[in-house]
Amino acid sequence: MLKERVLSAIVLILIVFAALFFFPPFYFALAIAVVVSLGVWEWTQFPRFKLPIWRMVITGISGALLFLWIYGEADYLAVGKVFTDYAQPLLLSGVIWWMVALLLVIAYPKSTILWQNRALLHLIFAGFTLVPFFIGVLMLRLDHYISDPYQGIILLLYVFVLVWAADSGAYFAGRQWGKHKLAPKVSPGKTWEGVIGGLCTAALFAWLFLAFTSIEANIALPRFIGLSVATVGVSILGDLTESMFKREAGVKDSSQLIPGHGGVLDRIDSLTAAVPFFTYFYFFVL
Repeated sequence: MLKERVLSAIVLILIVFAALFFFPPFYFALAIAVVVSLGVWEWTQFPRFKLPIWRMVITGISGALLFLWIYGEADYLAVGKVFTDYAQPLLLSGVIWWMVALLLVIAYPKSTILWQNRALLHLIFAGFTLVPFFIGVLMLRLDHYISDPYQGIILLLYVFVLVWAADSGAYFAGRQWGKHKLAPKVSPGKTWEGVIGGLCTAALFAWLFLAFTSIEANIALPRFIGLSVATVGVSILGDLTESMFKREAGVKDSSQLIPGHGGVLDRIDSLTAAVPFFTYFYFFVL
């Protein structure tokens, strides 16, 4: 099991780095669209459709719409412009969705009365989760693309590694000092002490990032650290939200697509919240 998990992780890392460094914007967007489409496929199990064919239909339509969207914007993507007319409102819709998700998680299991077995509402949730994530990844990757093709890669990797580093900090802090449960009805393993450890790790990582890289951040150091800490807080909510939906659907993993790791949503649940949140405030607020 450990060998399978390690090999899968190596393959995933190689795929991610190949897409980041070798794919031009159009093909990079298509690659992210494939990830999003797989996420839609996994999400469609949450409403428990009686006929499995509906999962295929919904996923197929979602993938086709994403492809047409990207194809229609190919020329803009080539010069680093990401859906300029509606990127901001869609990212904002993602931020608002995570505020709603926070209320659903806090009220769980009572909140299930609002969304349990309601397929249309689940699809709306999926849209507000995955579409802003898709836009956020592209905006970070293509930041200053013409003047410096690598700045966006560094910025995108920063958000990814920020979340992963904070997750590690939360794990060790929770294991060492964890006593007070964060959301026992949703994810019994998480503690408030772990959250504090993750947020402290985020602040330290943000400071080190600006101190030792040549990235041209759009905001001052205190605000950048504050945004990074808030981003990690939202990433925890992303994890809790997917855990809530999986618990209610009676599944442990979103799928078995990635050997030893579960499904796509299991790997990106924190990022689906962190990326659009960071992107919206980095480009449009701070």
